[in-house]
Amino acid sequence: MPRLTHDQVWGAIDRLAERHDLSPSGLARRAGLDSTTFNKSKRFAADGRARWPSTESLSKVMEATGATVDEFMAMLAPEADRYGFAETGQSPVTGPGVRSVPLLGLAQAGGGGYFDDAGYPAGEGWDHVDFPDAGLGAHVYALEISGDSMEPLYRAGDRIIVSPTATIRRGDRVVARTRDGEVMAKILKRRSAAGVQLASVNPDFPDRTFAPDDLEWIARILWASQ
Repeated sequence: MPRLTHDQVWGAIDRLAERHDLSPSGLARRAGLDSTTFNKSKRFAADGRARWPSTESLSKVMEATGATVDEFMAMLAPEADRYGFAETGQSPVTGPGVRSVPLLGLAQAGGGGYFDDAGYPAGEGWDHVDFPDAGLGAHVYALEISGDSMEPLYRAGDRIIVSPTATIRRGDRVVARTRDGEVMAKILKRRSAAGVQLASVNPDFPDRTFAPDDLEWIARILWASQ
């Protein structure tokens, strides 16, 4: 069994912070820790020895961000392994621990018959892509990005892994489908009984606000292959 490395653990913390649009210091503050807990300077002692984050600090950041143990463990793998693509852009890997998930183009997803009322994949017309089974849960699926409203975070052709069952919090990256069939990748800015506000990364695209009944479903983005 491969050893867990110092770089993997700290890299997972960095990726968790990035998922929530935080710096490592911001992640520490959200978890109620000293803001310097995850600084680069704290990762090695003065004599060069590797310093590891405590299990208590890991527990606190997972609680603060809503990340599960499985989700954090999936972040430990190198980028290419987590997303199933070689750095050269070759086809997804196959083999033990890899499963096939449904794949659909984001623009195509606006058509009828591809989802049920809860946002689960349904009907015909889905392709499939092999993806490492990294504890992401059942019912996940992949969408291929089109458009530029989320640049530079996501670009046309990137594939995002979406979960209709994952807990959604403010600041999470999400996919939403309107009653009119429009499907969009956004950031959840605000959600209340009065409405849902979604933000784009690209400043050329304004925030959009929907009444709760205007959205058919909203699902959380777990990963992206880029």
